[in-house]
Amino acid sequence: GFFFAHVGWLLVKKHPDVREKGKGLDFSDLYADKIVMLQKRFYLPLMVTFCFVVPTVVPCVFWGESLWNAYFVAAILRYCVGLNATWSVNSFAHLWGMKPYDKRINPAENLSVVLSAVGEGFHNFHHTFPSDYATSEYGWHLNITTVFINCMYYLGQAYDMKKTPDRVVQMRKQRTGDGSS
Repeated sequence: GFFFAHVGWLLVKKHPDVREKGKGLDFSDLYADKIVMLQKRFYLPLMVTFCFVVPTVVPCVFWGESLWNAYFVAAILRYCVGLNATWSVNSFAHLWGMKPYDKRINPAENLSVVLSAVGEGFHNFHHTFPSDYATSEYGWHLNITTVFINCMYYLGQAYDMKKTPDRVVQMRKQRTGDGSS
């Protein structure tokens, strides 16, 4: 149900079939990437530093905020809101919203999720055209994720980005969409 889709899946052990299928995945490209391996090696100190320490120190030093307020608002509350925004893609965006590309599937376009999860709420598009890197036909409009991927492309960190042709998107909207856009 809704709770399981939102956060419950984190509270249970992975099904044995999921673990077994996971063993067959090829991660050699990730293991060969020095930046990915650097992040993997230093994950915990990086996460603690940038998720809790920096958001606590900046308000204290630059705005004279109390340590208590800085820690609980800028670090803990921000982290909890960010987690719930991310999880809302699996719950809210699979339950409520418009379905302009395929009305037969659960994923929907949910503006609240789009705004809170920096563009990931264009979920009907994402599930209808899973190979499209932008997850939306609107490019960068309300989609910070696409802006970030485009920046990484210009820096040489992203490549082979696939985009669904506009005519294919329009044909699919007419054929299976709910007429909402």
